[in-house]
Parts: sequence; structure tokens; C-alpha cells
Amino acid sequence: LTMLKYVLDDFIERRVGDRLGLILFADTAYVQTPLTYDRATVKQMLDEAVIGLVGDKTAIGDALGLAAKRFNDKGNSNRILILLTDGQNTSGNIEPSEALEIAKESGVKVYTIGVGADEMLVRSFFGTRKVNPSAELDERLLTQIAQQTGGQYFRARDTRELEKIYEILDQLEPIEDDPIQL
Repeated sequence: LTMLKYVLDDFIERRVGDRLGLILFADTAYVQTPLTYDRATVKQMLDEAVIGLVGDKTAIGDALGLAAKRFNDKGNSNRILILLTDGQNTSGNIEPSEALEIAKESGVKVYTIGVGADEMLVRSFFGTRKVNPSAELDERLLTQIAQQTGGQYFRARDTRELEKIYEILDQLEPIEDDPIQL
């Protein structure tokens, strides 16, 4: 989470003129910050997010469905969602396939990012062992969501890769030429 906050903070800072929002999801999804031009508030709410705040599962379908609903409430708006996860759908009220259909009908373009190292060493009283913290990552689902909405799937194994992905997103979804200055 610390790595994500660091990289997202920089991304948010660059998006002058964009309306940004923040949806957190675990056992369910909820709006941490509604769509706003106030980047400082989005950054503050991101900084206040903690692991376990809304549970310890992963409700990808709920997050995707909630984002589509929020876009629909805003009328004319670019409908770009960056869905960032380290897991697979293990919770929620909406299946990802159902939420995907809602997103497509709503014209939401989804860029998905799977985060987490493929391998790390864990030390314990009994010695050091290798673990795969991304074993639960559902790359097939994330790829499907991105492809079917006109987005793209990315994989970030470390901070450097995540920073590069957000630079690519800046190129894929440029900021308007005449941004609103706040």
C-alpha cells in the first residue's frame, strides 16, 4: 500500500484538469472520494486509506459496478477507470462478469493493473523460504475486463514497473489542452 500511495500521489499531481475519484474495495466497494477536480482532497483520502479498512477480501465486481454507476450519475464525462488489485474476486454482491456488462453498457474504459511481486523471501524462526504473493492474482479476469472495455491490462511487480505504467496511462489518456486551474 505504501508503494501504491507513493506512485498514485505523483500520478494525481500530474492530472491537472481531470476530475478524479477514489473507490476502495475489499469485502465490498465504497466511494472514498467522489469525482472532483480537487486533487489535494483525493491525495489526502488516498493517504488515509489503510489495508483492512473495508475488509480483507476482494470485491472486484462491486468496484467495477460502483464506478460505472458513479460515471452514469455524472452524465457527460470521460469514463476512464483504473482498476488496481493484487487478488481475485472473492467477495461482493456483483459478479465481475455482470459488472463488466454494466461497464460496457455505460461506456466505461477500464485499464486494469495487477500488482505484487512474483517471488519474495520470507524469514521466519525456521529459516527463509520463497513465497509468491501474487499467486491469487486473477490475470485472466483483469485482461478480459480491460480488453472488453477498450482498455489494457498491465502487470506491476515493483514500484518501478508501476511508475512506468502510470506514465503510459498519461500517454494513452492525455489531459485536455485547456485544463482547469484550481
